Amino acid sequence: MTTTLDRFRLDGRTAVVTGASSGLGAGFARALAQSGANIVIGARRCDQLRVTARAVEEAGGTVLWQHLDVADPGSCGSLASAAMDRFGSVDVLVNNAGVGSAVPALRETAEQFTAVMDVNLMGSYWMAQACARVMRPGSSIVNIASVLGIIPSYAPQAAYASSKAGVIGLTRDLAQQWSQRRGIRVNALAPGYFESELTASVPRDDLHRFIERRGIIHRLGEQHELDAALLFLASDASSYITGITLPVDGGMSTH
Repeated sequence: MTTTLDRFRLDGRTAVVTGASSGLGAGFARALAQSGANIVIGARRCDQLRVTARAVEEAGGTVLWQHLDVADPGSCGSLASAAMDRFGSVDVLVNNAGVGSAVPALRETAEQFTAVMDVNLMGSYWMAQACARVMRPGSSIVNIASVLGIIPSYAPQAAYASSKAGVIGLTRDLAQQWSQRRGIRVNALAPGYFESELTASVPRDDLHRFIERRGIIHRLGEQHELDAALLFLASDASSYITGITLPVDGGMSTH
């Protein structure tokens, strides 16, 4: 008999995590491994990928790592093919790779804006394409958006906010295309502010003032709080959910 907790398990399945060289992506890889999945990780920084791979193995997981540039559709296809060659399936994709920016709109160059969109939005699209081509019915794609795709930022972040709002729109459309026709659910997480590389460079006083003003829970989020939401959307626990964006933001998007 399958219990409710069993539905959060990913035993025998293969999960691909992009941007897994550090931060949230590395945490996602560990959490998915703890739930029983085989792990495939990709990022541009191979030295850091090795660190994540060791952490996954220490969590009891089996892992394959490979250099990945999500802005290159060929690189995305290569990672999906490597996952199939090693494990025989791709059942979960976590589109986590992302870059940030904080440039006043009148000073932001075309190259700066495009660089963010190429990774955050286009990279999510190319990786979803590559994995959906080999995914079986019952698979799940989780795109990592951001609360800044929903609410205004306190900093000038037109490129980042636009890219993450685009990820939310992409999630809705791919869910419409693939959930019924291919049996692939597509959802998104919209994290608030967590300890990560993207927040490490933000002045702490400014950040905490913003969280206190916008949030209900007046603190940074912790990795395990996002991991639990990810496992819900990645697993059969959310089998009747598709096309949604789940904010995990301490209440920042409620007002």
